[in-house]
This record gives sequence, structure tokens and C-alpha cells, in this order.
Amino acid sequence: MKQRIITGVIAAALFLPVVIFGGFPFIIVTYILATIGLFELLRMKRLRVVSPEGMIGFVVLWLLLMPQQYEKELATFHGTKLGFLLLASLLLLVYTVVTKNAFTFDEAGFIILSILYVGCGFYYFITIRSVGLAYIVYALFIIWATDIGAYFIGRAFGKRKLWPEISPNKTVEGSIGGVVCAALVAVVYQWTTNLFDSIGFVLVITIVLSIFGQLGDLVESAFKRHYGVKDSGNILPGHGGILDRFDSLLFILPILYFFISVAL
Repeated sequence: MKQRIITGVIAAALFLPVVIFGGFPFIIVTYILATIGLFELLRMKRLRVVSPEGMIGFVVLWLLLMPQQYEKELATFHGTKLGFLLLASLLLLVYTVVTKNAFTFDEAGFIILSILYVGCGFYYFITIRSVGLAYIVYALFIIWATDIGAYFIGRAFGKRKLWPEISPNKTVEGSIGGVVCAALVAVVYQWTTNLFDSIGFVLVITIVLSIFGQLGDLVESAFKRHYGVKDSGNILPGHGGILDRFDSLLFILPILYFFISVAL
């Protein structure tokens, strides 16, 4: 626990100023986080990082992360993000033939899905930060409130297991408690910032995001259980890897951006 607290304090001291400052430094840090996230997934699958398939994965990830204001650079190559993703899919499929199935169809599919999973979440991290810091703070508060509420209410009142095959310690009562705590925090945040048009709209968004944040956590747990690893990585002592810390955020940011677009 001591190691976990120390790591958390140091990480927050380094990361939060970059989030607050925004701009190009924030984009660079997000690129680094996403790259580490894809590295962790490839390592879970026991795929070689320094390899043709690994390089294709990272290059397409970096293209997918490109912020909107820089996407015009892709027009120089008469390309789009979707086009490059499709090209990468074809190259990976061709590589299965070149290697005589030493690199398999399943592994090609895993890389493409990993790019989308990591890339879309972190892309919207960059995009939402460009819209406004208050939205990022809101997302973080929702995740923290959900996690804290689920933990304490689950310990106090939890009886029915939520999904024991994937995460044995989570309970239905804890999950509901997490949603309730997130809703309470969101109401206070709305009163303080007037971020959205109404309390009702905020409650709807918060309930959806809190549920999907928990699903994101369960998805990461399912990955680790399937591949037989305790943590996605060890870059954060006491916490695990980047995906262990950003699993919920990767799930809720695309949904939050949709709601922001509707509100604006």
C-alpha cells in the first residue's frame, strides 16, 4: 500500500500539470501513454514488439492519435485514418502468407483491435482536452468517484458477486454504489462549473459513463485473466501498467465526446 501511495503521488505530480497546461506537451505525453498501452497488449499476447507486425501496429496507432488540427497533413498523401487502418489490415494479412502462418490471422486481428482500443480512447483524450479542461476533470472525477464508491460500498454491503469469473472481488452492491457516488459528485461539479445545460442531462451522462467505466475495468480484467497476467505492465509500481490505470478512461472518453457534441 505504501508503494502504491508513493507511486500515485509522484504520477499525479508529473501528469496533472501536463493535463492542465494542455497543448503540444499534453499531446506528446498522450502519444507516449498510448504507445506504452499498445506495447503492453502486444506483450500480453506474446507478440514481438520489434518486428514488422509490431512496427505496423505502432505506426497506425500514431496516425490514429493525430489530433484534428494536424489531420490535413494526411491529405498530402491522399489518405485518411480509415484508409491507413485498412492498409495496415491488408499488410498484416499478407504477412501471414509471407511467414507461412508463423504470424497468424488471429494475431493480425488482435493487433488491429488493439490499435482501435488504445488509439480511439487516447485520441478522444486529446480531442476532449482541446474542447476544455473542465470536461477532462469531469471524466476523472466520475472514474474516481465510481472506483471509490464501488470499493467502500462493496466492502460494507456487498453480497452478490458481479462477475466472479472475471473479477471475483466486485459485487453488484458495489457497482450500484459506484454509480450513485459518481452521480452525487457530478451534481456537485455541475453546480460548481455549470458544465452542461441541466442537472438531468448531467445525471444521464454520469450514469452511462459510470457504467461504461466499470465495463472498461472488467474488459481489462478479462484480458489479463485470459492471458494469465496479474497486471498489464509494471511501469507504475503498486499500480501495474498504463492500461491498468487508464482502462476505464479509454472506455468512457469516446462516449463523453458524443455527449459533448450533442450538448454543444
